Amino acid sequence: MRVLVVEDEPLLADAIAEWLRDEAHAVDIAYDGGAALERLHVHAYDVVVLDRDLPVVHGDDVCRELVGSESPARVLMLTASAEITDRVGGLALGADDYLTKPFAFPELAARVHSLGRRSRPAAPPVLTRAGITLDPARHQVFRDGHYVPLSKKEFAVLAELLRADGAVVSAEFLLEKAWDEHVDPFTGVVRLTILKLRRKLGEPSVVETVTGVGYRIP
Repeated sequence: MRVLVVEDEPLLADAIAEWLRDEAHAVDIAYDGGAALERLHVHAYDVVVLDRDLPVVHGDDVCRELVGSESPARVLMLTASAEITDRVGGLALGADDYLTKPFAFPELAARVHSLGRRSRPAAPPVLTRAGITLDPARHQVFRDGHYVPLSKKEFAVLAELLRADGAVVSAEFLLEKAWDEHVDPFTGVVRLTILKLRRKLGEPSVVETVTGVGYRIP
């Protein structure tokens, strides 16, 4: 998934991003509401982790604009206030979930994962195709019953290919969903990851290249 973390405390923002990256998500960071809106106009995010009390543009205004744009991104709003009126107010703005500070990182990650599933068409909790089984919750992949150790990026790319259910997935889409904004799109990182994925999954190869279009698992 592609996640945007909007938090004006750099240490906390970086810690959230690092935790989510360990869950194989692609994560961008914005330290104020203005920077968040700029990124939201450029990238298609699945989930936005949004601090409410932000400089430049308040988190409430960011939420309003995101909801008004009819973006499919789900919003997890963060706040230091635990008052019921604040939680109700945040949800009334269009936030999909609400988490008060301080919070436990495993809980935040679980909520992000849950919201990400809701931002896309329904998919089974365990993805299977062509003898491959991918369990997102346990972060495990098997082929024909044999465990396949994958890197975070390889896991993320394979998940997108399996979610496509046989359709072709472009390199641009994989780049958008599995890498953050700091990746150089001209490095061939998607092609290299596909090559490594094919090698680890073994023979016969299940990932097809559709020339000039992208990749698929038929």
